[in-house]
Amino acid sequence: MVKYLLLLINMFVLFILNTIFSDISINMNAPEQVEAGNEILVEISLDKSDFDSFARFQQEIPAGLKPVPVNTANADFSFKDQKVKFIWLKLPNEQKINISYKLLVDQRLKGNFNLNGTFSYIANNERKSVAVSPQNITITPSSSIDEKLIVDINDFKNLVAPINTTVPNVNQVKCIRQTPYLAEQASGEYIVNLLVNKGNKEKFAKIQENIPEGYSAIGVESKDAIFTYKDQTVKLLWMNLPADPYFVVSYKLVPDAGTSEKPILNGSFSYIENDNTLSVDITEQDINLTNTSKENLMAIMSVGNQDVSEPVNIAQPQDYSGKVKIEIAESALKAMRSDTKLTNMLEPESGIYYRVQIAAGHRPINMSRYFKKYNLDKEVRTEFHEGWRKYSVGSFFVYKAARDYRVHIWNTTSIDDAFVSAYNDGNRITVQEALMITNHEWYR
Repeated sequence: MVKYLLLLINMFVLFILNTIFSDISINMNAPEQVEAGNEILVEISLDKSDFDSFARFQQEIPAGLKPVPVNTANADFSFKDQKVKFIWLKLPNEQKINISYKLLVDQRLKGNFNLNGTFSYIANNERKSVAVSPQNITITPSSSIDEKLIVDINDFKNLVAPINTTVPNVNQVKCIRQTPYLAEQASGEYIVNLLVNKGNKEKFAKIQENIPEGYSAIGVESKDAIFTYKDQTVKLLWMNLPADPYFVVSYKLVPDAGTSEKPILNGSFSYIENDNTLSVDITEQDINLTNTSKENLMAIMSVGNQDVSEPVNIAQPQDYSGKVKIEIAESALKAMRSDTKLTNMLEPESGIYYRVQIAAGHRPINMSRYFKKYNLDKEVRTEFHEGWRKYSVGSFFVYKAARDYRVHIWNTTSIDDAFVSAYNDGNRITVQEALMITNHEWYR
């Protein structure tokens, strides 16, 4: 009798567990075979039921494969330390979510590997995980490469010198302005053409040009950017950049009555690299951008090879689904280039904590002199991170406190793109990961 009772109890517990974990289901679709040098489309289908918490889908990718996002479903996509991550601060409302990305396969590869993954989320203030069923993928050798160069995917990391799959040097990102020319002699209107070399950047970019008094601006060709003109400033904002590596945008300058002087312009092209906001000055050249053939644009970029300004990051955007802040302050650019010594290095703390980043750059600055104008009530500290000198204030063990202080900086200083950064024992992690570890709530 006792044996049957225990059996019934066990069956009941299993039923309850299955009911709990059946609320989330995840499936992956990928080809079973691919030839080296081609790409693998990985599609993940997630049935999240009614959960809308913080969540993350993560997969570990073997060396020799490079992921490129296709459909992120409003997640923050990243790839670091051979891990692909889709992170949501809040899951979309839809019950079924589809995400996908491409894996670019190095042409020297062959062999088999297993692709698996884990979906983690918060339910009842607890972190839960659901594993995706692993899939074995076979890479067949490329017929267009010397057999002596072919390496098994399991040995690739140790035997082959790594190929640089990071974003190319920022000097490869350029923006060139054709010397403005008269549209019609009688009208006095000028055409402004801008050639952008975006490298492999894909999202969040902006052109900003200062227009002289006496002129207004009208968009002509925006390449799907949002064109605005206000307070003598032209802006073209992309949430997603055009697919072509080179493209031309243009606008028209319309003179006010009595204006006859030739316009003198200055501007910058800003973009996102590794979650940092970078900027290059727009250079003006006497070139012809009315011919937009790929051959002509490539020739202009190759011959021009102009030096560009060192990128400067005043902060970096935090809201990837809404407003993207790419405001580069001219005064900060000058200050970041001053050759002074770093002081006030950031010391690591234990556990999870948050700071508010207010600026970043490549060159050292005189911190006490530069940040004095903001009258900050907390000490500014600096750290080296991913090739940048990053400047932040405060130390908060609760995200909401850091968020509130970020808002305080927005309201009391001219720094309107400060954001919250997260740390774990002194090492930078994403805010989403910190919230998942601590089970703290996220606040806008």
